[in-house]
Amino acid sequence: MTPSTPADPLPPAERPHVVLAPDAFKGTLDATEVAVALRDGVLAAAPEARVTSLAMADGGEGTLDALVASWQSAVRTVETVDAIGRPTVARWTVSPDGLIGVVELAEASGLPRVSDEPLQPLHASTRGTGDVAAAVLDAGVHEVLVCLGGSASTDGGAGILTGLGARLLDGEGRVVPDGGEGLARAAAIDLSGLHPRAREVRWRLAVDVTNPLLGEHGAAAVFAPQKGAGPGEVAFLDEALTRWANLLERETAVRVHELPGAGAAGGVPAGLAAVLGAALEPGALLVAEAVGLPAALSDAALVITGEGSFDSQSVRGKVADGVARLAAVSPARPPVVVVAGQVLLPAEQTRAAGIAAAFSVAPGPVDLEHLIPRTATRLSEVAASVTNLLQVTAWRSGGSSVRT
Repeated sequence: MTPSTPADPLPPAERPHVVLAPDAFKGTLDATEVAVALRDGVLAAAPEARVTSLAMADGGEGTLDALVASWQSAVRTVETVDAIGRPTVARWTVSPDGLIGVVELAEASGLPRVSDEPLQPLHASTRGTGDVAAAVLDAGVHEVLVCLGGSASTDGGAGILTGLGARLLDGEGRVVPDGGEGLARAAAIDLSGLHPRAREVRWRLAVDVTNPLLGEHGAAAVFAPQKGAGPGEVAFLDEALTRWANLLERETAVRVHELPGAGAAGGVPAGLAAVLGAALEPGALLVAEAVGLPAALSDAALVITGEGSFDSQSVRGKVADGVARLAAVSPARPPVVVVAGQVLLPAEQTRAAGIAAAFSVAPGPVDLEHLIPRTATRLSEVAASVTNLLQVTAWRSGGSSVRT
């Protein structure tokens, strides 16, 4: 779609402001591509509109790309190892002001990196992510944002700490192996070799789950089967994480056993919260802050977000939920509309979550093979329809925004 140019443009202050804050459509379009398609649709329907496009993510895989796109920052790389210890290269970035370093766990320690080998649930480690974090600290940042998601390991964050220079020792003072297997033997933590800046900076962990570290809803029980663990290995890992939590409490006086969200990414928050004082935060809200979404919403007339599947999980800490929460407390209180590959959440629950409406890009009964190549076009078409509706109900009646 090619927007036309109005003959008599409105002054900037009078032009309706539309904010686009979509997540990626995984396997189809990244968040930036989704935003471009939505923007085309909005401007086709309302050429006079001011459009702010912010690529979003929920703190998991894809967050690094979303931040790089929004910040226009340079992608940096570091040589490290994957979850099973093989050499690899991982990406990271720094905010334009040089203050925030971004580490995406999946870059070094994610499942896709080791998908070519049988999964190793007891031995897989986050040590490679520790190498990336060390490189970020060397860059002189004041804050490290660790994006959790897609982890291949269940090591309680011990690997990241060892990558930063810590040592986990058994009862005889020997270094234990990487991974959950090592946690089962760990009796002491030697922090004398920890990176000198590791405890000087602020650590923030982007999480999108509230699972605790231990038990039936914990890291091992819920997530380790996705990483290749059978029932016996799940029980072993839960016991190993319990030992790790007890050790952390003894060494740091910080209790992580029941910490909400500590079960994310194989328990990574447990180790980083205890040793580094890391704060756990909802990933979507953390990313929103980093890309400037709250400020963009202050005078918005409409907000469009999107994701591949809009369902019950979408309103429990995912991008749509974060966008709706921020819109509800912004001065303009703009309506939030979701455009998704599929919409599975009933309208009543959608509105209860602070979302005005949700629309699917599917034009009717259609298979994915046919729909995927047309996703960008359909995003534009739906965005144009939503914009036209808002013009009828608000802009053409003299209002600058619509409140739900």
